[in-house]
Amino acid sequence: MRKSITIVGASLAGLRGAEALRRDGFDGPISLIGDEPHAPYDRPPLSKKILAGDWEADRAALTPAERFADLNLDLRLGSRATKLNVDSQTLWVDGEPEAYQGLLIATGARCRTLPGTEGMNGVHTLRTLNDCLAIRTALEAGPRRLVVVGAGFIGAEVAATAVGRGVPTTLIESLAAPLERVVGNMVGEVVAEVHRSNGVDLRCGVGVTAVHGREQIEAVELTDGTIIETDLLVVGIGVLPNTEWLEGSGLTIENGVVCDETCLAAPGVTAAGDVARWLNPRYGELMRVEHWDNAVEQGPYAARRLLVDQPANPFTPVPWFWSDQFDRKIQLAGRPSPDDEVQIVNGSIEEHRFAAFYGSHGKLRAVFGMNRPRQVMQGKNLLAQGASWQEALAVAAAWE
Repeated sequence: MRKSITIVGASLAGLRGAEALRRDGFDGPISLIGDEPHAPYDRPPLSKKILAGDWEADRAALTPAERFADLNLDLRLGSRATKLNVDSQTLWVDGEPEAYQGLLIATGARCRTLPGTEGMNGVHTLRTLNDCLAIRTALEAGPRRLVVVGAGFIGAEVAATAVGRGVPTTLIESLAAPLERVVGNMVGEVVAEVHRSNGVDLRCGVGVTAVHGREQIEAVELTDGTIIETDLLVVGIGVLPNTEWLEGSGLTIENGVVCDETCLAAPGVTAAGDVARWLNPRYGELMRVEHWDNAVEQGPYAARRLLVDQPANPFTPVPWFWSDQFDRKIQLAGRPSPDDEVQIVNGSIEEHRFAAFYGSHGKLRAVFGMNRPRQVMQGKNLLAQGASWQEALAVAAAWE
């Protein structure tokens, strides 16, 4: 009997996994189960092109509708996996049990919410296509002010898009600078300057202590006592992996589905994308990576893993992401640490066009770029090669 593959999560990782199997010649049954009513779509445009109104929603589709027929998938949209038992190899979908032979978990993550805002009109998070369209409709209605809580990647992109649409915007960040936890204070301050110079009212080093309003958001109160009136609030304070349905499944759940270096969570079960926390031998640590490129690579790897006893190589990517904010393309490759040495190796901080290396213990750990895509990709190659700090600096010295 041919093996069947079940993929829970009609996400980027899930779809790319199914596509990889078909591309490899796998002709067994593949079920792709997703709880949203939409066919798999790309998330990066949600906070940029679609939110800005430059694209309509259908442009975010990951695969043209006609190609789904070629994939020959049992596509089950609007269905939710509710329970799993790995001992009996049983999956419950919408409460109904069904057997599986190979299972790829790609259920992604959901947004954290701000306490006290549950059910309040005018308060949004941005994770799904429906979230995006709801915020876009609110922006089109002409709010007096948008407040965004959290200057991480999503929050910063929403703020940049809203200002581009002419909406007065306040961006609130509890850290001293946007993205400080990821890129450090020096680079974070550059990101802050980009936002301020483009008209964002950026408030750093403060948090939200209260929200005012009954059915409709009216204002937010900050830790410094400031009250900012608003009728539109977007919360971007991180995500939680979607693992609640896996409690009691027999899998190890600790900030995601814990997997070995081959993305295997249990016999016949793998995980990929935002929900997967796997041992990356390149760094010697369990990591969960929430970025697009990781889902693109890990989905196919985890799907193929279900068809072999042991893959030839473990999954060892160099994490990489990008973010478009105003006219700046921000990119980071590697795993920077707050204690790393940071050195500008190309361009100028003052002009907001530069590349920076992060290093520690004689090794290159990361490369950051603002409008420096070529240098970031070369730095990513150096990271993949395990370049030393001095070797990396020597390469950068030859950059124009």
